[in-house]
Amino acid sequence: MGVSGAGKSTVGRALAARLGLPFLDADEFHPPENVAKMASGTPLTDADRRPWLEALNRRLHGMPEAVLACSALKEDYRRRLAQGLEDCRFVHLRGSIEIIRKRLAARQHRYMPASLLESQFATLEPPRDAIEVEVSASVPACVEAIAARLGH
Repeated sequence: MGVSGAGKSTVGRALAARLGLPFLDADEFHPPENVAKMASGTPLTDADRRPWLEALNRRLHGMPEAVLACSALKEDYRRRLAQGLEDCRFVHLRGSIEIIRKRLAARQHRYMPASLLESQFATLEPPRDAIEVEVSASVPACVEAIAARLGH
């Protein structure tokens, strides 16, 4: 979990490969209305996110184990994602707004403009019980740190 540009998809894919688990990218589950809203530079509301989070939760219930890359910026979102799951761990990919802004400037997301970064940081409620990983480290270092904390 983390703001746009924190490396959720990149680190998540690498972690899933390291652990031999399926990888899910929450961006692929957004309904077209949410994608259009974000593409226009409008932040999503809690009401916009609710059906998306519920769909992700249903998908996770259908899998024994998986790695999910999802912003999950608020405690309520994380509760909705984990609802009814036997074991759910969150990894917070954390970085300064300056580091993330540089990353966003160097990439082109299919619908998430860099202009929404400030709204993401404003929305972020840092998790209390997550594995914290500083995104200034390399992807392999992040993956190994996460795997070690998960006992792998």
